[in-house]
Amino acid sequence: MGGMSTDPRPAPSPRAQPGPVARRFGYAVAILVNIVMLLLVNVWPTWRVLPFLTEGMLDVLGLVNLGLIAGAVVNLLNLLFDRRWIRAAGDLITSVIAVITLVRFWDVFPFAFPDSGFDWALLTRFVLGIAIVGTVISVIVQVVILIRIMLGFTAGGRPDPGRM
Repeated sequence: MGGMSTDPRPAPSPRAQPGPVARRFGYAVAILVNIVMLLLVNVWPTWRVLPFLTEGMLDVLGLVNLGLIAGAVVNLLNLLFDRRWIRAAGDLITSVIAVITLVRFWDVFPFAFPDSGFDWALLTRFVLGIAIVGTVISVIVQVVILIRIMLGFTAGGRPDPGRM
């Protein structure tokens, strides 16, 4: 009886990773979402249908479009090649674009809220601030992940004898 387990179930894996088919499906969905968002923002119905956005949105729109295009391109590369280092580099690039875009939103603040008794502008600033902090953390994490991949380590911290 001393310490032996009779549980026939296998030990849970630390983190189950999606297989290549699931990843590729996810990349394809992400490409489609980015394209649809580009069309919704720029073609029809456009960002102008949102009553809380001002003409200041024109000062941010280029960065929004850049982020959506970069997301589509990164996911296309992931779909075609499905390599860890491409995914990590792409995540880093899109995160940097997101930080720049969010900071620009903070600076321009292309939002107008009618007097409703609630300070929507303050809430929007708060959410933007949290998003900026979270995205900066994402950039740092992506740099570390990319460095680890380039040094040949797996997600679990062990040297990776396989592909990058």
